[in-house]
Amino acid sequence: MKLVRYGRPGKEKPGLIDAEGRIRDLSHEIPDFAGKHLSPKSLKKLSKLKHKDLPLVRGEPRFGPCVPQPGNFIAIGLNYTDHAAEAGMALPKEPIIFNKAPNSISGPNDDIMLPKGAVKGDWEIEIAIVIGTRGTYIKEADALDYVAGFCVCNDVSEREYQIERAGQWTKGKGCPTFGPVGPWLVTADEIEDPQNLELWLDVNGVRQQSGNTSKMIFSLKKIVSYCSEFMTLDPGDIITTGTPAGVALGRKPPNFLKAGDTISCGITSLGQQANRVIAWRRDD
Repeated sequence: MKLVRYGRPGKEKPGLIDAEGRIRDLSHEIPDFAGKHLSPKSLKKLSKLKHKDLPLVRGEPRFGPCVPQPGNFIAIGLNYTDHAAEAGMALPKEPIIFNKAPNSISGPNDDIMLPKGAVKGDWEIEIAIVIGTRGTYIKEADALDYVAGFCVCNDVSEREYQIERAGQWTKGKGCPTFGPVGPWLVTADEIEDPQNLELWLDVNGVRQQSGNTSKMIFSLKKIVSYCSEFMTLDPGDIITTGTPAGVALGRKPPNFLKAGDTISCGITSLGQQANRVIAWRRDD
C-alpha cells in the first residue's frame, strides 16, 4: 500500500493511494499512521479493505509528512562510500548515528526554509525506514520484520552549523522544515528488495545526486539492528539512512542552497518530492 497524510499542516488525515492513483480517505478506519496503527496487524487489516469503496478525496490536497511527528527521527551519516570520499572522511567502522529534531519533519512538497543567517544549506536524498513494531536488541536477520515501510527523505543540512560551530552534527540537521518525508509511506510488503533502489536529486533542474541503495556501507537490516542496541525503537520512528555523493559540500566550488532554488528528488517505487527553498521567516 501507499499510505498518505493529506490536508493542511497540523490537520492532516490518513489516506491511501488506490490502483488508479487517487487518494482514498481512511479517517473512518484509523485516526493516523502512528503507534499501533503501523503494526503488522493494523496494516494487514487496511490492506484487506475494499479500497475502491473508501471515500474518494476530491481535488489535489497538500500531502503532509507520511507519518506524524515521530518520537525519534534518527539519521545515519557517511553510509555511502562515494559520499564519505567527497566529504574527505574515513569510512566508518560502525554506523554513525545522529538525531534530527522530530519537529523538523515536513511535507514532501512544502517549502524548505533556510535558518536565520544560513550560508551553507545543503541537500541529501535518502531512503528512510519507518518502524512498525517496538523493538530493542533486534537481531539483524529479523530487522525488516520490525519495519512498517519506506519513504523518501531529504536530510536537509546547514553545513556551517553542522561542521564549523562545534559539538554534534544535530545543530545543522534539525532546523524547521529540514526533514521532508513522503509523498507516501510504501509498506514493506510492496518493496521486493529495498537494498536495490535508485535515488536521485536535482537542484534547479540539474542532476546533483544519483545512486543506488545497493551501495550502502551498512545495510538497512544492519542499521535497524544497530540502532536498537542503543535505544528502543517505537512504531512511527523514522531512521533516514545516508546519502550518495553529489551534495553541495563536496563540490568545487560548493553550490550551497539559496532562496529561490528548487529541489526535486525521488527513489524508485517510493515517489518523489518537489520543494522550493525560501529565506528564514518567523512562524507565527
